[in-house]
Amino acid sequence: MGQKYTLAVLGGTGNEGPGLAMRWAKAGHTVIIGSREAEKAQRVADEINTKLGAPRVSGMANADAARTCAVAVLTVPYAVQNALLETLRDTLQGKTLINVNVAMKPPHVAQVYIPPEGSAAEQAQAILGSGVDVVAAFQNVGAATLENPDHPIACDVLVCGDKKAAKAIAIQLAADIGTRGIDAGPLVNAKVVEGLTSVLIGINIRYKVPGSGIRITGLPEG
Repeated sequence: MGQKYTLAVLGGTGNEGPGLAMRWAKAGHTVIIGSREAEKAQRVADEINTKLGAPRVSGMANADAARTCAVAVLTVPYAVQNALLETLRDTLQGKTLINVNVAMKPPHVAQVYIPPEGSAAEQAQAILGSGVDVVAAFQNVGAATLENPDHPIACDVLVCGDKKAAKAIAIQLAADIGTRGIDAGPLVNAKVVEGLTSVLIGINIRYKVPGSGIRITGLPEG
């Protein structure tokens, strides 16, 4: 068993956040749902606790969740990512931020969009500075795949970041939700991983499937 963390899922009331929070809570981590409104966060936390049959998740405003956690996981909509991180820059210093976001330009979400900084994760690193270890991970795991904590996840998680220790946290958290985390190199590579999400969205639409994913072949098992 790996280390247990206090995790803040910032923007955890949206699509992907509740599923990640539920699986991490089931794995034994202390999980906080963050939202603009603490009441909304607690409401989602209560819903997760009902599914788990135990009070394992709490809800707070994003700022309080970020202050309390050891590791933050960012799942807010991409359109509000940078504005939120500006407000949390000081709070997150000395911590690891796992960015689940994907740079997208609606309504063309099935087309790859690369912002001037390269990726949503690189934008986050630029805002937060070197005092925060930003890791890109979990972009290619669909919300529908995460909803049932007992359902196996049939895809890998590609992890990009500039600090080995921070990537190791994300890789462990991938194992804790029932899948395999793979070191995909430095944070600059996040633009490719994020772009794959748009490719997968297009595949989902064209083939009418709820959640296609990525598997890396040729690696030893375990």
